[in-house]
Amino acid sequence: MAIPTHSYASLTLPLLTFALLLAFSVAEVRFTKIRSDSRPIIPLDEFGFTHSGRLDLNLTLLSLRLQNDPQNNPNPNPNPNDLSLVGFFLSTRAAWFHVLDQLAQNDIVCPLQSDLIVRVVSFDQLNNGAKTHSSLSRPISHPSFYTLVFANCIPNLQVSMDVHSAMYNLDGKTLTTRDYLSAGKSNLPTIYFVFALIYIALILIWVYIIYSKRMTVYRIHVFMLAVLLLKALNLLCEAEDKSFIKRTGTAHGWDVLFYLFSFLKGITLFTLIVLIGTGWSFLKPYLQNKEKKVLMIVIPLQVVANVAQVVIDETGPYGQDSYTWKQVFLLVDVVCCCAVLFPIVWSIKNLREAARTDGKAAVNLMKLTLFRHYYVVVICYIYFTRVVVYALETITNYRYQWTSVVAGELGTLAFYFFTGYNFRPKLHNPYFVIDDEEEEAAVEMLKREEDELESLKCRQRGITCNPVPFRKRIAEPKLYCSDGPVVCGPKGRDQNQGRLAKQHQNFVYSNPNQSCSSVHISGLKPRINP
Repeated sequence: MAIPTHSYASLTLPLLTFALLLAFSVAEVRFTKIRSDSRPIIPLDEFGFTHSGRLDLNLTLLSLRLQNDPQNNPNPNPNPNDLSLVGFFLSTRAAWFHVLDQLAQNDIVCPLQSDLIVRVVSFDQLNNGAKTHSSLSRPISHPSFYTLVFANCIPNLQVSMDVHSAMYNLDGKTLTTRDYLSAGKSNLPTIYFVFALIYIALILIWVYIIYSKRMTVYRIHVFMLAVLLLKALNLLCEAEDKSFIKRTGTAHGWDVLFYLFSFLKGITLFTLIVLIGTGWSFLKPYLQNKEKKVLMIVIPLQVVANVAQVVIDETGPYGQDSYTWKQVFLLVDVVCCCAVLFPIVWSIKNLREAARTDGKAAVNLMKLTLFRHYYVVVICYIYFTRVVVYALETITNYRYQWTSVVAGELGTLAFYFFTGYNFRPKLHNPYFVIDDEEEEAAVEMLKREEDELESLKCRQRGITCNPVPFRKRIAEPKLYCSDGPVVCGPKGRDQNQGRLAKQHQNFVYSNPNQSCSSVHISGLKPRINP
């Protein structure tokens, strides 16, 4: 008798989707409900097995029903001979692509027929489908990273059941201790605990710095202490979460605390980057409206990102709408990372303008350099933790997945250390006492940058620039070009040089006897020769 099967076209899309969604994860005991589902492929969970790995599978409330089809026999009961095409199997990533090739070449009609997969159980073994519950335990003879999959290659067959799966490795000399963490991630509890201790040490150091320099402590420094505290608590809860999963397969409530502190840590970290970028507290005691708007965007997006992360972790890598939530999380995270860069750019622009007008070129130059470095470091931190760590996790063998976690935590620790060291409380704020030589050197550097910027603008406009000689501008730092008729005259007074302005649209003083006590000219440009 011909066995009714799904065509290759009907299997291609879900199979390819399953292959693309394969990713490493931390596994635990999973409970999955399937109700009247006729999908040909349902991935359930994934795990990295060692040579002592085992799979426990418990099926309850099992029922099969053929959906009425006007073109076929409306018999609601499936043919028992077909049930060998319904069941569970394990597959590696490499094997799955070969299975796709076999399906494309019509060598097989169902993944359960392939010799490249590890068959767990087919429904013809369950008393021809008459059983409503079943339990089995299977050793894994070939260690690798497997995905547990349910296959249903009978058209219009609706399957309902509760699936309780537990994948683990046996550790210890007698191979009696169960380890429910995937191979390569069984040492995560120790790693998180060590990093938690490092952050606790940083908290003690920061408290000492705040106490010893309490006369120069700003509110931003107290906020930094709160970020460190939340990060340490987050790591401690994650260490306990993974420890309980390792021993029992479930988190026993530690996941709730982990999600809580992860949520608070994410919000406070992005808020801290925004506040430092705006110069709040140590440069100015208030936030501008546009800076407040950035916070109003970042904080709600972080709430959405944390909700998405909770859904992804709790439903597993192949839970309902898991793929959609992954896309939401990635999109929201990218938007937050881009949004926190704007305040830093605004501060760099404001410091550059202030360096030209307030007579504190050296101080502003140091602030400008610091904010430029911070801008670069923030970009590097975002790129490393979002791109490099993910790439490392993807290309690394499943036995060494802990390396991506260590890399991510080391990158985060380096970012925290850089931020704390460069924005720590300091005497004589802002930062240093400047002598005349340093001030002149800073003025010289700022002028050079200004000349380079103006030359670049001129080249972009296709005209030739002839700026004022640099050494002359240093000798007379208050004498600049002006587009308007009002320029600085002798003895620091503003005089109407209308006649000269008519003769020279971009007027430049060259008389060393003339000087300006202050600059109030808005348009600062070099002389331009068309």
